[in-house]
Amino acid sequence: MKKVLFFVTISAFVLAFSQCSVNRQITQAKALGDCKFNITSADSVYLSGIDVRKLKNLEDLNPMKYPQLATGFMTKSIPISARLNIDITNPTNKTAAIDQLEYKIMLAEQELFNGFVNQRIEVAPGGGSTRVPIKLNANAYKLMTDDKTRDAFTDLVRNMSGSNSAKPSTLTIKIKPTLALGNKKINYPGYITINQEMTNKIFLGQ
Repeated sequence: MKKVLFFVTISAFVLAFSQCSVNRQITQAKALGDCKFNITSADSVYLSGIDVRKLKNLEDLNPMKYPQLATGFMTKSIPISARLNIDITNPTNKTAAIDQLEYKIMLAEQELFNGFVNQRIEVAPGGGSTRVPIKLNANAYKLMTDDKTRDAFTDLVRNMSGSNSAKPSTLTIKIKPTLALGNKKINYPGYITINQEMTNKIFLGQ
């Protein structure tokens, strides 16, 4: 009888602890939704393996000078990669945190990048701030050839390269936190959406 009572007590404790853990995650995820997100800089920007920061003008990026671009247009595969540094500031009086999140980055209403951050992100309350680098990898072929996105993408690459002649680029970031429930992952309902106008100075971290 004592053993049965012991296991019932332990089970009740584990259940209560699990519920408490889930409630804490939900509270921290909600606080994350109230945080301010700001892209502060970008680095490691490569288009078909070409470091765009080393280009004086985007016009220098032509298939005659870079044969990998010509190959990319023929195979419809022009990889672009970059790392965006996002600062998260927590104005609330509660700790904001999440163990995993999914993100999407939109340009001209078209999805530019998507991916996951598989690490704990925690932002202290009362104005605490943390920086989260996210890696971006995509095929730029459609963005460079589609009439709906070509100009916007060209300006984005110009801004990333530090060009002073580019128009500001507007990026939309959609973030979906993921909650851990035992061995299961549960997506937080809806997305945290951030719209930000990007200039060459922001991408250069100035």
